[in-house]
Amino acid sequence: MRCIAYLRVSTQGQVDDGVSLAAQESKLRAWAELNEADLVIFRDEGISGKRSDNRPGLQAALDAVGKGDALVCYSLSRLSRSTKDTLALADLLARKEADLVSLSEKIDTTTAAGKMVFRMLAVLSEFERDQISDRTRMALAHKRAKGEKTGGDVPFGYFAREGHLYLDTKEQEAVALAVVLRKAGWSLRAIGRALEAAGAPTKAGQRIWHPQAVRRIVEGARRPSRPPDRHVEESVQAV
Repeated sequence: MRCIAYLRVSTQGQVDDGVSLAAQESKLRAWAELNEADLVIFRDEGISGKRSDNRPGLQAALDAVGKGDALVCYSLSRLSRSTKDTLALADLLARKEADLVSLSEKIDTTTAAGKMVFRMLAVLSEFERDQISDRTRMALAHKRAKGEKTGGDVPFGYFAREGHLYLDTKEQEAVALAVVLRKAGWSLRAIGRALEAAGAPTKAGQRIWHPQAVRRIVEGARRPSRPPDRHVEESVQAV
């Protein structure tokens, strides 16, 4: 087995944990000797661990790793400051049929226990991402319930002002007309022609209504809480 040793320090990293390149190398050499592995060392000096794609030493180490080798680092923080990057690097090593060893966290995927620990870390990371997703979804639902705009285009029938959505009277009339006609069994194309005849422009100010645009406003329309306005009824009768 070859030990592909990766060492990294940044100025801030040395201040934070005081682990110099020499100290890291000493620990990695001891691991290689204990495991009777040939040692190959790669270094990044004065480079942050926030990203993995801007570190030539790490990229060279990953290129050098082959089947049966082990990428060994002093700690996962030396390998990456990003959980996402760490898991991506682990996936890359798995595809190469190589192992990952981190001395500080006692992660060693050459052993069954080490693989279990790393998988537990991956599960915890996924749980954290799911929690963030849930919190984001709840926050967006709360904003929508308050009538606040949550991103994307302003839906037909509304206009946005200072982050809030307000009913657009003219566009709501066109929505109501489209919903009434759809309930009456009209095709999307026929409804488009009706909207054109009624002089209702699209959100972009166009006079031509395509079936897809009609479908969006019909499917996205909120069910009216009261009968259509008299103006809308007259538009339907005129069509």
